[in-house]
Amino acid sequence: MRHVISALVMNEPGVLAGVANMFSARGFNIDSLVVGRTEDPGLSRMTIVVNADDNTLDQVRKQLAKLVPVVKVHDFKGEAYIERDLALITVSMTPETRSEVIETTNLFRGRVVDVSRESIIVELAGTEEKIEAFIDLMRDHGIKELARTGVIAMARGAQPERDPTTITASAGGKRKRSIDAPAAASLPPS
Repeated sequence: MRHVISALVMNEPGVLAGVANMFSARGFNIDSLVVGRTEDPGLSRMTIVVNADDNTLDQVRKQLAKLVPVVKVHDFKGEAYIERDLALITVSMTPETRSEVIETTNLFRGRVVDVSRESIIVELAGTEEKIEAFIDLMRDHGIKELARTGVIAMARGAQPERDPTTITASAGGKRKRSIDAPAAASLPPS
């Protein structure tokens, strides 16, 4: 089953590597991993998409919460949320197929961001399914190059926080991380 997890992390060097290593060491496969700044310069948001059963996902959430730079872990399972993926796609075209490619792009609410004699670059944002459907249609024309950002997600509106899927990280019960807590000193690699 596909799960989208959001992790609010301290904006410190090595956090991404620590999260990726945690997944790798435990044999969890990451389908998509996106990291970006938030409204607070001291925090970043990781959006992680994994295909796993509920037991495996519970392990993922708990293991993420144990990492010291992780402030909060949230699973969007069972709640309304918005997810988006962004793609830039270079599609081959001829003068005869130009209007068809542009019309299909408009139907998918994409934007043409560059045009040359032999190709067109399309920018498309939406769900993974929407982007995959567009890519399938463009394969007939020939895709020269494709770049995708991965999934980002946010909960819709004001929804009550659910204890089983939202975990505030703590380091063995000794120290609780919060947005206002100072960052811990980095340890040298072992």
